[in-house]
Amino acid sequence: MLRIQNIRSFYGNLLVLKNLSLHINEGEIVTLIGANGSGKSTLLKSIMGLLPPRQGLIVFQDKDITHLRTEKIVRLGIALVPEGRHIFAPLSVQDNLLLGSYSRYSFRNKSEVMADFDRIFDLFPHLVKKRKQLAGTLSGGEQQMLAIGRALMSRPRILLLDEPSMGLAPIIVEDIFAKITKLRSEEKTTILLVEQNAEMALDISDRGYVLETGKIVFQGPREDLLENAEIKRAYLGK
Repeated sequence: MLRIQNIRSFYGNLLVLKNLSLHINEGEIVTLIGANGSGKSTLLKSIMGLLPPRQGLIVFQDKDITHLRTEKIVRLGIALVPEGRHIFAPLSVQDNLLLGSYSRYSFRNKSEVMADFDRIFDLFPHLVKKRKQLAGTLSGGEQQMLAIGRALMSRPRILLLDEPSMGLAPIIVEDIFAKITKLRSEEKTTILLVEQNAEMALDISDRGYVLETGKIVFQGPREDLLENAEIKRAYLGK
């Protein structure tokens, strides 16, 4: 579904991703783990066209998207929930969700887009009574739910999640991860998950990759990563 082949991405003259390759099959949850500064967020930005690679290839559903603009990538079916959420604080919950549908909104399908509000509120019932509330007044967990909901309003085939558990209480993290699992099982959404909580992320994943200083150093089924002694020491605290 998504194939990344030998990409090299830079910040200015600083090489961050070094001939990185990975793939995600349709219907999978794939986790990417690594230390801060290893290039995880850079990879997601490269996929989304926010930081296009200078070399290499990114293919989504047999289409080369390496140098497409971000809005075209969203229209093709990829959406990003960025690290730190980046919700529009001065706008209401409902308006944030509506902005998430910009790539598909038109007068002809307005009723279809409006119906998607119900789909998002079914997934995140905490937001129902707060649909008119300013997004900046929500709790951290509610803002994360809103950020995911906003991305889902574009009806993506694949969802990129960047540190969805960051700064959240454990009980909220459990709920967020349950929703991620539900998205795959009920909505058939393919997911690439970047997450510091490696054990919890791998528990809900099919496969995983370990990224160090811009290179993939280990990959395999979740069981292999969970049982690998070096990964246990470095990322699982065991």
